[in-house]
Amino acid sequence: MDVAARKPDRILLALVGVVVVLVVVALAVVFTRGEPAPLDKSSPAGVVQQYSKAVIDGDIPTAESFLTPGARSRCGGSYSGEPRPARVVFISTTERADSATVRVSIVQSSQGGPFGPSEYEMEETFVLLKVNGKWMIDQVPYPLMACTAMPVKP
Repeated sequence: MDVAARKPDRILLALVGVVVVLVVVALAVVFTRGEPAPLDKSSPAGVVQQYSKAVIDGDIPTAESFLTPGARSRCGGSYSGEPRPARVVFISTTERADSATVRVSIVQSSQGGPFGPSEYEMEETFVLLKVNGKWMIDQVPYPLMACTAMPVKP
């Protein structure tokens, strides 16, 4: 009877050991994941990645450097009253000779609510134009709109 009582203890210890190993591996993956690999900076997706990073980091002058003059003139300023997106996930690129569209998923976080923090995401599209051989953003999705000055209205 004593041998039978030890067997379930060994099984329980083995299961606990497996769970502990899985938790350690999961934590290692989460904490070593780091930032996404940088895309080719001269590609449309790479330009959107750099722009998005600058907006999320609050570096508006750098973000503005990726906008066409037309996009800067249409810019309504930074939306400082709203939270910045938590992350931007690349979906696809359609590249043509002088224009491109980059589809992304923009993930927003909200701290409020009866159940605590929440996230929601939306798919949006950037429109890029080739200006002097360089890809520049001509249309920015509203959640990532950022520039230093409001345009002057005639």
